[in-house]
Amino acid sequence: MPSGNKGKHRSGGSLSLKTSNKIVRKQLYVKQKKEQGKERHEERHRRRKEESKDPKLREERLANNQPLTIERKRVWDDVDDDSLGVAVDVAELKRRRLEKEEAEAARLADGITEEGEEKDDDADSMLDSDEELEDDDEDAEERIERLRQDRAQRKPSIAPSTTSTNLDMTPDSLTRQFPNLFNEEPPVDPKVLVTTHLNGTIHKEAEDIAAIFPNSTYIRRSAHAYGHKYSIREIAKFAKNRGYTILMIVGEDLKKPSSLTIIHLNGEDVPPGPSLTYTIRGYLPGKALLGHGNPTNHYPELLLNGFKTPLGILAAKSMHTMFPPKPELQGRQVVTLHNQRDYIFFRRHRYVFREARATEKNVVTAEGKEMEGMQGIRAGLQEIGPRFTLKLRRVDKGIGRAGSEGEDALKWEWKAKMEKVRTRFNL
Repeated sequence: MPSGNKGKHRSGGSLSLKTSNKIVRKQLYVKQKKEQGKERHEERHRRRKEESKDPKLREERLANNQPLTIERKRVWDDVDDDSLGVAVDVAELKRRRLEKEEAEAARLADGITEEGEEKDDDADSMLDSDEELEDDDEDAEERIERLRQDRAQRKPSIAPSTTSTNLDMTPDSLTRQFPNLFNEEPPVDPKVLVTTHLNGTIHKEAEDIAAIFPNSTYIRRSAHAYGHKYSIREIAKFAKNRGYTILMIVGEDLKKPSSLTIIHLNGEDVPPGPSLTYTIRGYLPGKALLGHGNPTNHYPELLLNGFKTPLGILAAKSMHTMFPPKPELQGRQVVTLHNQRDYIFFRRHRYVFREARATEKNVVTAEGKEMEGMQGIRAGLQEIGPRFTLKLRRVDKGIGRAGSEGEDALKWEWKAKMEKVRTRFNL
């Protein structure tokens, strides 16, 4: 027998499921989508009118509508330590320490003031002690003022970046471990020697990598039967005697760059080190990039983004010493090393300032406000290449693993268990 509920609408939350007729169900679905779009349009229009009257509503809405990414879930080690391998924000740690010193200095100043008042009540005739107390008060106030100046010693730029690396925040532990890398002496122009492993075949790729760094020289390394097989330590000694400051070794796998070892040779009468070993992923030469540009011999500008921990500061400083301290702005070339989730993305661009198109907005600061004097101006970028991604694997005290001696020969090494917590990063 036919069912009596055949012509009735089926129960369900959606209009498109309340009928068994395909044509009617399609019409109901189209009607539902139109109503939903109309409601969203009315809601946006109403919100736009309210925010035009009160701009604070828009700021609150944008502040609350932040996407919850892994970077926002990032966790830090809750320790008062700035050694290698500890995941702490160096800037935040230094700020907390300065605030603690200010509070301690203020507490001492209050104690000195109270003690001075008691002594004044007991013996008003002791003028010498009063003068000493005033001197102590002045010293405490000067110390507090000096601490405040130290915390605000770096003036913000016109458009401060939220990810730029401040090398002035170098912790004292890095200065003690690597005094040749972190010192107050004016930086010298680097001189880089680039080579490969024995029987290397990626000469073109190694030459492209060497062309990134000014004052660099690429020398082929061979293991010919009748040639001398120079070791890394012999090459480092050769390079140091000829004024080179950095030795770079490019490794290969399947005829593609796979690793990069940077050895700091330092000055005379100073042992070489440290050595930083990276792996290379996703190498793309400049010719493989669509619309790529050709490099010039000008010194490029350097951007270091996202290096926050002591290990990140070490990697950033190592890269910083490989480029001349005074870039040649007329070349309009910029090299970017962007750290994100412990992967360092390398990019090289040429930029040009042009007039903004009618559909483009003006340049804004980190707070979202339009920058004065930059109305109608935009920056165009053209990638030069090569493009690749680095990941730090090991930090050695001397020339690689074999050339480091002592208990502290291995400063840091990546291990798989470090990525067990996906929201904790080393750099």
